[in-house]
Amino acid sequence: MRTRVRGWRWRHNPLRRRSDVVEAWTVLAVVVLLLVGAPLVGAVAAWWSHDEARATAEAQRDGRRQVRAEVLEKTTEAFPPVPGGQQQATRATVRSTEPGDGPRTATARIPADARTGETVDVWLDSQGRSVAPPPGRLAVWQHTITIGACAAGGAAAVILLGHSAVRHTATRHRLAEREGEWARTEPEWTGRRA
Repeated sequence: MRTRVRGWRWRHNPLRRRSDVVEAWTVLAVVVLLLVGAPLVGAVAAWWSHDEARATAEAQRDGRRQVRAEVLEKTTEAFPPVPGGQQQATRATVRSTEPGDGPRTATARIPADARTGETVDVWLDSQGRSVAPPPGRLAVWQHTITIGACAAGGAAAVILLGHSAVRHTATRHRLAEREGEWARTEPEWTGRRA
């Protein structure tokens, strides 16, 4: 029957080696870094990415305008969904009338369920080209959470990889210490001379 003695690396005893003490302190440091360091890295990365994503979304919102347009003809080409919960989109020829300008015909991105003759909202850039709608709040928060989770996970992976390297080195030192001790002790046990 095998029993485990908890905390033996922390107590002073004749079997404890320097590598055991290093390994015990490393385990404590790893626990603290995993519980405090990795979440802190994730929070800082998320905060930074939120500011960047919000600034990008605001810049896109400033550079794009939404106009009402009549659908003239739909195509069968579909776009993938836009991040941020927007619906499926397709390409169509639309006609819009903006204040100060005459009617303008363009190919634009419209909701897939829009029918010919229906009036839809279309997003245009400063040069009048059809563009995707700017990212909304949901897209910004999805980006923030993804970056924060990836940063925390990456930090945890680096911490665990470092712990693995320290354990490997401590095991090598422990085996070298035991080999040296056995070289000194073996002649007494076997009666051989070195």
